[in-house]
Amino acid sequence: MDDITAVVLEPRGTGEHRVPHVPGFARRADVDCGDSPKDRGKQLRARVPRSAHRQLTRAADRPDAVRAVEESSRGRVPELAPIRVGRMAASPFAFLRGSAGLMAHDLAGSPVTGIAAQICGDAHAANFGLYGDARGRLVMDLNDFDETFVGPWEWDLKRLATSLVLAGREVGADEDTCRAAAFDTVGAYRRTMRLLARLPALDAWNAIADEELVSHTDARDLLGTLERVSLKARNNTSARFAARATEAVGCEEGGGRRFVDAPPVLRRVPDAEAALVAASLGPYLKTLSEDRRPLLARYAVHDVAFRVVGTGSVGTRSYVVLLLDHRGEALVLQVKEARPSALLPHLPAAGFTVTDTGHEGRRVVLGQKRMQVVSDMLLGWTTVEGRPYQVRQFRNRKGSVDPAALTADQLDDYGRMTGALLARAHAHSADPRLIAGYCGKNEELDEAVTAFAVAYAGRTTADHADLVTAVTSGRIAAERGV
Repeated sequence: MDDITAVVLEPRGTGEHRVPHVPGFARRADVDCGDSPKDRGKQLRARVPRSAHRQLTRAADRPDAVRAVEESSRGRVPELAPIRVGRMAASPFAFLRGSAGLMAHDLAGSPVTGIAAQICGDAHAANFGLYGDARGRLVMDLNDFDETFVGPWEWDLKRLATSLVLAGREVGADEDTCRAAAFDTVGAYRRTMRLLARLPALDAWNAIADEELVSHTDARDLLGTLERVSLKARNNTSARFAARATEAVGCEEGGGRRFVDAPPVLRRVPDAEAALVAASLGPYLKTLSEDRRPLLARYAVHDVAFRVVGTGSVGTRSYVVLLLDHRGEALVLQVKEARPSALLPHLPAAGFTVTDTGHEGRRVVLGQKRMQVVSDMLLGWTTVEGRPYQVRQFRNRKGSVDPAALTADQLDDYGRMTGALLARAHAHSADPRLIAGYCGKNEELDEAVTAFAVAYAGRTTADHADLVTAVTSGRIAAERGV
């Protein structure tokens, strides 16, 4: 008998019933009266003043930028390392995108409230975007969870604010504009968390529908950009990718279609390697809810190819699998290696206990489901030759705003929008009343995190310059423009 069915109603003298606490639910005192989560959040300010979040220290054991890049490349496909370095060397913002572990090293010495949340771990401004839900409607949310873990919500917020400063500098915005974008990002996070804290729990869970984002964050200058991205995203499907990346094969070769080499980004793999990846889809099916399995049973696996992805992800093993239905319509799955989170070595220094995650693909999938309002209906995990992988739809109407291509007057709008989305994501695992109580009504936290963001943007710019120097001198190999 489990904990819930074992609960017994015990009569009280007044005729009421006393119901004991049920594990997994809030305690009545927490809901009804007493020391509320909001009050506890306020009390945390005595131990960690909001102004303390401007602090940026440099640990004595901090690796230089080049060594950090080299260390983060361990275990990746060696021949792809120059592509990763080339992408990171493109700009300071690109360097930030590929250096989540280095920033976690720096954040480990910064003040934290101790409030735990499921965090993205890599919440820079380019990791938000559009994707299709199960019915093809577009959703906007965080969309990269390779580094997700339970940790300090402040780390995500500081990384996001820093990325807005760097993106602004890349588009040529002046320093006041870059600072304002970071400031507005933090302010939107704080105000959204306060809004969620005031709502009934169920309403807060589903609050701020995507169609409300523009009005909630006053991001009207972004409307034209969002419309263009949405239009492009609707056409960004497996079928269109397959039409460009595959070719028909005759019956003597098994019929159907197969991928066409497009090195170095897409390449066919040996038959034995393709067979291993295809075979891993059997265990993957068991990680899906049972109602999804009949859908995939209507597709046949036709081909497997290796495809290079991302900036920080370059060098991880990533495959695309071509499935065709009875009409020859394509569905493409991505089978992407799930490495241990780059945050893992640094969380204990911030006071967070690190437990065994088991399967890294499972960690990524569950973290994504905890943070997003709605997730890919085919999200799951598997293992190939002892390595953990996540599995998801490829080109599921994905679209994104390139923050480094925005105009200066759009930066603060984009910052407010992503700040609101980040608050919504954190509120799925952390009580919004607790974080809102800490953040408060005034702009003290906004000012502090903005000061940190500007300072850390300067550090990232210096790190990027060191990497470029190393590339120029030949210390580290780079392949640019790929």
